[in-house]
Amino acid sequence: MTWLFILFAVLLVASPVMWLKPSPRQRRISALRNAALKTGLVVKLEKPPLHGIQTAMPAYRWRYPQERPGPDFVLVRDDHASSALKPFVHGWRWRREPLRPLPEALEERLKGLLERLPQDALVVESHRHALSLWWWESQDFPRFSTYLEDFVALRDGLAGRPDDGAVTVPFGQPPGG
Repeated sequence: MTWLFILFAVLLVASPVMWLKPSPRQRRISALRNAALKTGLVVKLEKPPLHGIQTAMPAYRWRYPQERPGPDFVLVRDDHASSALKPFVHGWRWRREPLRPLPEALEERLKGLLERLPQDALVVESHRHALSLWWWESQDFPRFSTYLEDFVALRDGLAGRPDDGAVTVPFGQPPGG
């Protein structure tokens, strides 16, 4: 009987420790976020630009250079968009289009990227400071890294195309350079 009490006491002490141990999903997400941060991405948990989702959602951000702000637009996956919104590419609709049309090569790159994103990627957003992907982190970093080159190229192509037309150019550089 004494051994039973000792075993019960040990289990009582050990059980909170087991609760603190991260789950396999938590370990995968932690590894994903740490690897993403090492590539220069900014990862934040914020309320997404979606109607009906009140909880925080992970946003992965590629920052535009301060002197080359980006355009403002929001693309939403069909499942979370009104049918009244203008379609862009299969499965995605504009919630807010950029004021100036994107160059054809840049638009094709964006379409190709949107078609490859996982189903839990719900929003691709651009504003003057960053290009953002709002998603539920369903993949590990090796799979997610297959999108990095496209996002970086997209960010670089969108940089310097703000909707307000106010582009600041560093002193000594010609505009558009």
